[in-house]
Amino acid sequence: MRLSAWRPGSKRWALATALALGVLALAGCAQTPQSVLSPAGPVATTELQVISLGFWIMLGVGVVVLGLLLAIIFRFRARKNDDALPEQVEGNTRLEFAWTIIPVLLLAVLAVPTIKDAFAAASPPNPSTALPVTVVGHQWWWEFDYPTLHIVTADEMHIPAGTQVAISLQSVDVIHSFWVPRLAGKLDAVPGRTNSMWLEAAQPGTYAGQCAELCGTSHALMRLSVIADSPSAWSAWVQKMQHPQNTQPTSGAAQAGFKDFSTAGCSACHTIDGTSYKGTLGPNLTNLGLRVGIAADNLANNDANLAKWLANPPAIMPDVDMPNLHLTQQQIADLSAYLEGQK
Repeated sequence: MRLSAWRPGSKRWALATALALGVLALAGCAQTPQSVLSPAGPVATTELQVISLGFWIMLGVGVVVLGLLLAIIFRFRARKNDDALPEQVEGNTRLEFAWTIIPVLLLAVLAVPTIKDAFAAASPPNPSTALPVTVVGHQWWWEFDYPTLHIVTADEMHIPAGTQVAISLQSVDVIHSFWVPRLAGKLDAVPGRTNSMWLEAAQPGTYAGQCAELCGTSHALMRLSVIADSPSAWSAWVQKMQHPQNTQPTSGAAQAGFKDFSTAGCSACHTIDGTSYKGTLGPNLTNLGLRVGIAADNLANNDANLAKWLANPPAIMPDVDMPNLHLTQQQIADLSAYLEGQK
């Protein structure tokens, strides 16, 4: 095939370009679980309105500018046998005044709702009835502390649907960014500082989120889920977290896993409420069996994936603080039985 057939301006070049643009356009129409275009709460809805306002203003400006450019190119194009210079003018005061004032007005239209909504997103409208949650970013997992409920968990934040949630955002190591696109915009978690935001899920459901600030090797794996519960499901979850069951296992494998949790070194980093295990370096594992995901929400929570994680954590999440403990297959099976029984 001749390379000249694909040179810019050729039919094949034009066809390939059109095809590429078409694929790109269709890719932008895909539905994903992390889309700001599908808000599921009042904060995300308000932010989408600001985004839409800016989009339509910029689209209008683009259409006007492109239209004027095409009109000028067509109207003042060079004509055959016309070698004379065009009329020389120094400028038009009215036009210069107009294209200075119009952008200022458009920026003001954008600035007012943006500033207003930025301040509104910092604190819930009804702080006295909002559920307080302290969110702490770690490399590479999220800690959720409910101070009024005395519950600490990781990577899955349960909230009651239809309730405002006041978030105090912190970090213990580097800058992270808490982002659940369908519920609220992103906000940085900065070491030594507490930032505030709020969110609310209008309906029960699971809303995917992630860290949106490059924070190290496994940044892309630092995921989370916000699970909005119905009133009955929320009450049941709180009850189970406040009064964990099966902390003292009865089955043989789980009993062995309970002992391995201490002897293998797990208890040095992890807490399980209702036991003497009070480690604080790693995620709180209370009622781990209730969670949908493990390993920062990257793996479905089942025996096979838990065994894979226990066998070699750095192979799944590079540079993670949890080392490869070189557990035997029997220890992995017993630990899985114990941890999966926490529910």
